[in-house]
Amino acid sequence: MVRPDRYRPTDLEARIDRLESLDEIRQLPHRYALAVDTRNLDDLVALFVDDVRVGRGERGRSALRAWFVEALQRVETTIHLVANHVIDFDDADHARGVVYCRDEVDRGSGWNVGYIQYWDHYERRDGVWYFVRRDFHRWFMVDVLTRPRAGAGLDQDGLTTGRLPEAWPSWGRFWDEVSRART
Repeated sequence: MVRPDRYRPTDLEARIDRLESLDEIRQLPHRYALAVDTRNLDDLVALFVDDVRVGRGERGRSALRAWFVEALQRVETTIHLVANHVIDFDDADHARGVVYCRDEVDRGSGWNVGYIQYWDHYERRDGVWYFVRRDFHRWFMVDVLTRPRAGAGLDQDGLTTGRLPEAWPSWGRFWDEVSRART
């Protein structure tokens, strides 16, 4: 997956475009993590090309949205911390990347912590960078002995805790949608 850039522009305009592209691509995994953790599925699927392949036979953002609803209702709170991000360009409008992520997941019966590596494919369409595909690879996930539940009160500095993820309007909308679908 990791390889040197195939595309190295030489003129100033193309070099500036590449720098702007790097910044836009670096934002994608961070926006993905925020959208997943807040269950903002509209923002989440908008990060992908409109004809994204979902599984082996489906395509499109609506199919991807349905996939995320199914996957994310199996867990409660999630926290994703995006770290290392290597980006290589194939040409001015196509790139690949490797992203490291530390995640914490409340499965209802306890918290787990793990590390993920995403192998990404990016494409610029109509001047906007999107994910074409994200391949998920997990190193491990282990139990985190004891973690406070949401709404646990004050932290050691006297600051109120437990406002997330419920503070995000998309969190409630997601669980309302899941609830309606189950009935």
